[in-house]
Amino acid sequence: MNTGIFIYDQAEVLDFSGPFEVFTTAARLSPNGKAFRPFLVSESGNLVTARGGYRVQPDYGFHNHPSIDLLVVVGGVHNAEMDKPGVLQWIYSQGKQARLNASVCTGAFLMAAAGLLSNQQNVTTHWEDIPDLQTQFPGLNVISNVRWVDEGSVITSAGISAGIDMSLHIVSRLHSEALAEKTARQMDFDWQKA
Repeated sequence: MNTGIFIYDQAEVLDFSGPFEVFTTAARLSPNGKAFRPFLVSESGNLVTARGGYRVQPDYGFHNHPSIDLLVVVGGVHNAEMDKPGVLQWIYSQGKQARLNASVCTGAFLMAAAGLLSNQQNVTTHWEDIPDLQTQFPGLNVISNVRWVDEGSVITSAGISAGIDMSLHIVSRLHSEALAEKTARQMDFDWQKA
């Protein structure tokens, strides 16, 4: 499953590194070694400076990435990205083609602004940003005190480390609970399943 993780300047490091680690570990441990194929995508494909000055070279830009089966939109300082029509259009178009869409932390704002979240849909985000998400997108039902919310074709997670729990849930849902458990154990991670 081609897993495109969208990153941008000031993205939260663990928001993309955590899911990347889960999906690469799950792929390595899967029977054929090919359960997931994660890659990082930025708007231009050029070097991205994430939070704390962490510099990352994406695998692809919007212009040259492979098809995406699982789209992961990460959080961070997302406001500038919400003001870019090209970014929102790309998120929307990729999300409509993908089999599954997921957000980590404030990535939910980008998915909502792009039109991938519908009215009355249950979602979550970082605890600190729940009031803002509810205010900016009053049609959403924003849930607090959960690690993730699975709404079928869209899964949203709470803040930062919750993206690891959500990604393990995705592995269990798309592959098997056994592979998710094995992945969590390999990562020496205490998976919170709810």
